[in-house]
Amino acid sequence: MESIHIVAGTAKHHDFISACQIRMALETEELALDPETVRLGVGAVLLDENKGQYFVAEDADGNPLACLLTIPEWSDWRNRTVLWIHSLYVHPAHRGKGIYKKLYSFLKDRVRNDPAYAGLRLYVDKRNAKAATVYQKLGMSAEHYELFEWMA
Repeated sequence: MESIHIVAGTAKHHDFISACQIRMALETEELALDPETVRLGVGAVLLDENKGQYFVAEDADGNPLACLLTIPEWSDWRNRTVLWIHSLYVHPAHRGKGIYKKLYSFLKDRVRNDPAYAGLRLYVDKRNAKAATVYQKLGMSAEHYELFEWMA
């Protein structure tokens, strides 16, 4: 894990991130996404950090292994921003090596060291017990909220 470093996602990661999102939706929700829509959606974030920010875990040679998206949510209760972790994907060949742990530690340090941030949140599909176990091992809890949604 020492040879893994975390970088901000850039245009050079566009294809990798897009492919990860398509694979993640298929693996976790059996949802086939439209590749062009995903490509445009990823590009929109890469062009506008107000929408969110991608982070990519790379090996020592700069090869991307995993990615995630953070989306800011203003908390009036805290007068600070909460970062939501979205679109997390670790390439299957690199799972079980602590890559998400490294990404999570990177984000936690960012929150701890910047008073503009209050914390981290994420949601997980209820069927994805393996991911929920990983999040719990890192000290995250699912105690407070249940997610409700309506999608057009």
